Amino acid sequence: MSSACGEQQRMVRRVALVGTPNVGKSVLFNALTGSYVTVSNYPGTSVEVSHGTAKIGGQSWEVIDTPGMYAIHTITEEERVAREILLNERPDVVLHVLDARNLERMLVMTLQLVEAGLPVVLVVNIMDEAERMGLSFDLDLLRQRLRIPVIGAAMARKRGLDEIVQAISEYQPPSEPRVVTYSRLLERDIAAVTSRMSGSYQLSRRSIALLLLQGDEEVAALVRHQESDNAQAIEQAVREIAFVRRESFHLDLSMERKEIVRKAVQGVVQIPAERRETWGERLSRLAVRPVTGVPLLLIALYLGLFKFVGGFGAGTLVDFLEGTLFERYFNPWISGLVINVVPWWPLQELLVGEYGIITLGLRYAVGIILPIVATFFLFFSLLEDTGYFPRLALLVDRIFKRFGLTGRAVIPMVLGFGCSTMATMVTRTLETVRERILATLLLALAIPCSAQLGVIIALLSKVPGGLLVWAGVMTLLFLLVGFAAARLMPGETPMFYMELPPMRLPQLSNILTKTYTRMQWYFLEILPLFVLASVLLWLGKITHFFGTLVNAMQPAMQAIGLPKETAVAFIFGFFRRDYGAAGLYDLQSKGLLNGRQLTVAAVTLTLFIPCVAQFLMMKKERGWKVSVGIFFFVSSLAFGSGYLLNRLLSATGWV
Repeated sequence: MSSACGEQQRMVRRVALVGTPNVGKSVLFNALTGSYVTVSNYPGTSVEVSHGTAKIGGQSWEVIDTPGMYAIHTITEEERVAREILLNERPDVVLHVLDARNLERMLVMTLQLVEAGLPVVLVVNIMDEAERMGLSFDLDLLRQRLRIPVIGAAMARKRGLDEIVQAISEYQPPSEPRVVTYSRLLERDIAAVTSRMSGSYQLSRRSIALLLLQGDEEVAALVRHQESDNAQAIEQAVREIAFVRRESFHLDLSMERKEIVRKAVQGVVQIPAERRETWGERLSRLAVRPVTGVPLLLIALYLGLFKFVGGFGAGTLVDFLEGTLFERYFNPWISGLVINVVPWWPLQELLVGEYGIITLGLRYAVGIILPIVATFFLFFSLLEDTGYFPRLALLVDRIFKRFGLTGRAVIPMVLGFGCSTMATMVTRTLETVRERILATLLLALAIPCSAQLGVIIALLSKVPGGLLVWAGVMTLLFLLVGFAAARLMPGETPMFYMELPPMRLPQLSNILTKTYTRMQWYFLEILPLFVLASVLLWLGKITHFFGTLVNAMQPAMQAIGLPKETAVAFIFGFFRRDYGAAGLYDLQSKGLLNGRQLTVAAVTLTLFIPCVAQFLMMKKERGWKVSVGIFFFVSSLAFGSGYLLNRLLSATGWV
């Protein structure tokens, strides 16, 4: 039995995709695997790894999309996980995907992979953009020099996919592997370590020796495990070389690798005397300069969030789905049907009562939340497909550093406007624990999810000055809390670097696929919570606990100048922030809130405690201590800010 299982397991071969971020690995992964994808944390880490299956050459292959890495010598957790996959998963083929526009710089990692003895196939991606810039390539010459398969590709257009599939299925180790030769001094250092090694490794001994000489602690632990008899001698040799070459080893290794790559690409890339600047390059330059980048960002936010999400999604679509379809037709029909079919009154209330699963939960989820979230994810996917987000990261990096963050944190922050639960999960991609805690705090405090944001924009756009006050308070508190937290929390802000993919016209198929995937994840998460919220509210109503809770919150509501009924929206907000915003929508529709009260309620509710799903994700990512601390801090700040804002607006009459 075990023999049969082992034979079956060997029949599934593995291909791993490696490369720096933003070079098209995920596009290639999706092209190879289609919809047969699972995403899970790598064991012992918070880093996600995507696994998929593909039929290649009539055989089943497991495809692994590794996190972004810049070198085999690791720095970030993502790089460590990527190398662990190369070591532990033992892939039959390693696809190194790089950007044709930065061929010479990225080939340094190809050199390391080849030197490590891995079964490398080089995919020179984004060829279409490189050719538009006037660059031309002799990939046959590069193939001869590296002695590995080299394929030109433009995966956004599916160009080169057939050649990649063929290279995977027909891969054979080269008869004469490429040997990377360094200077006499460096070769002597490598030999001093490898001559003492006798263990078996997934990477070549030369590669292991170089990692030891670079001070790689994980590789050092691996060597101690494999070299029970020789470990001390190896460590002694490494210490002696590290002491003698302490000022020059890392620089010499880096410079020699760059020189080897420079010679390898001579004649491979032809650069025109006068290189043409594409429209994407011009737009990219404008997007990263503060003078032009900030206006472009404001235009994108105005058109995307205010007009498309707030106006069309939370206005036109919600009015039709919630106001016309549910209120006028569906709810009266389903209520009559349930009352006639279900004899027991409490069960009628559970299904179609004031807090019924159908009349409230389904109406909120489909009539109010769904159109807003759908329009946001369409907008988000469009910007993502153009390659704008890495430029935005560069644009805000200087500002974010004042909060102890880097420009990399802009991705979870922007994603937080879609779903703060998803964004909290994405904070795991940040480099340090300090960054992750700071980003989680700011997400819980002042970043409204798309459904909440859409409803608030739709409500406050009817209040003169209300939307401006709300946006001003949110921005001010985001800056103040971020600035203070960065100075109170120990630790340093890490260095920031990011590859820039080309800016290009978005493709409709990509936008729709990404939007559908995110909508599917979001809706499967929120619908059960809306049902649960309706059940709990129903239980609270029939046991009178809900009324007791509303009465208990009455002093807090009065303190911030709101009627008692507003407590209902805040209780809703505990289940989901967007649920609470939908509660404000109902109260405003009934005329229970004036402009000042609506503004104060919107500010307080936005700052209010994270919803259940976000809190559970915080607990999973940051632990109980940090999550509970953020919970109480955010709640206290929300009502404190609401109290001060109410006093200020009452005294000045601004709203």
